[in-house]
Amino acid sequence: MRPRPAFRLYLITDRRLAAANGGILDVVARALRGAAEVAPPGAVAVQLREKDLDARALVELGAAMQRICAQYRAPLLINDRIDVALAIGADGVHLPANSFDPADARALLGPSRLIGVSTHSVAEAANASSAADFVVFGPVFDPISKAAYAPAAGSSRLAEAAARASLPLYALGGVTAERIGQLSQELNFAYLTKLAGVAAIGAVIGAQDPGTGARNLLIALDSAQ
Repeated sequence: MRPRPAFRLYLITDRRLAAANGGILDVVARALRGAAEVAPPGAVAVQLREKDLDARALVELGAAMQRICAQYRAPLLINDRIDVALAIGADGVHLPANSFDPADARALLGPSRLIGVSTHSVAEAANASSAADFVVFGPVFDPISKAAYAPAAGSSRLAEAAARASLPLYALGGVTAERIGQLSQELNFAYLTKLAGVAAIGAVIGAQDPGTGARNLLIALDSAQ
């Protein structure tokens, strides 16, 4: 049986952003600790997204990250690198738009691991492969932590993508606790029930207190229900 994503917050790593705040392992541990104060185990998943690392360095970092995630029962997914995910026994992979076909990834990973895919348009979200388990849609707003890679979609496109997607959808790009509240006011209940959660980099990894950042996002999501 394939697992259904149960997490509400999809935390995406950026070790450069975390470097001045204790390093990425410490930042993720603090974020998961903060999340555990307001949400049950499994409410947060972590995507290890360090595209410039070679396989050996990524395996070493991934194994250390896996130990931290296991303490909080947080699924760990590896960006793009199926080989690394298999090597460390990660919970799945996240596939960029130009990466493997999800069906090919599924054949390698089997039914028990999660596969997420990135989408940047309503059509991509609506047509995402059924071999995947969830989609990330964005940027919804201009990103906090890096230059925008596409024009911000805004709340109306997010609502359309969530309504048309057949897979659970997570909103990415400039998402903050305040903006979750804004979205809940702008969009109707049908949108809220279709949105699985949010993905975040800057609002947590770049926060002075990552635990508070993660906690505030989860509280905002609960309040938006």
